[in-house]
Amino acid sequence: MDNLEKLARELGAAIQNDERYAKFVAAREANDKDTGLAELMSKIQLIQISYQHEAAKENADEGKLKAYDEEFRGVYSEIMQNQNMRNYEMARKDIDDMMNYLTGILALCVNGDDPATCDPTAHNDACGGDCSCCGGGCDHDHDHE
Repeated sequence: MDNLEKLARELGAAIQNDERYAKFVAAREANDKDTGLAELMSKIQLIQISYQHEAAKENADEGKLKAYDEEFRGVYSEIMQNQNMRNYEMARKDIDDMMNYLTGILALCVNGDDPATCDPTAHNDACGGDCSCCGGGCDHDHDHE
């Protein structure tokens, strides 16, 4: 097995042993078991489908579209007030932050920084916005997708 692949698999195992990962898995499982949340998620999907169906019509009814949008916002608000969803979102953010930090280290190493000392958080103030120096782990106000 390639040494880099072996190291990547070891890092993957270490991530799965991290407390943040355990919290993320527990939060995801709590969401999966929350029947009220599942009902809200189904409802929001139906609203999205209805909106898309109406919007695809040649003479889409703006009143219906506005009503779907308002209904969507209301259900979304209910979803985001659900404690299981809030716990999940916090745990997911912790995982995202961890992964951004780790990929930031790798990006810095690829750019020639010292693997033992490079710090992606030190590059936040110098961010030029293109993420080539940090690998997208700088939390700068732009999309990394």
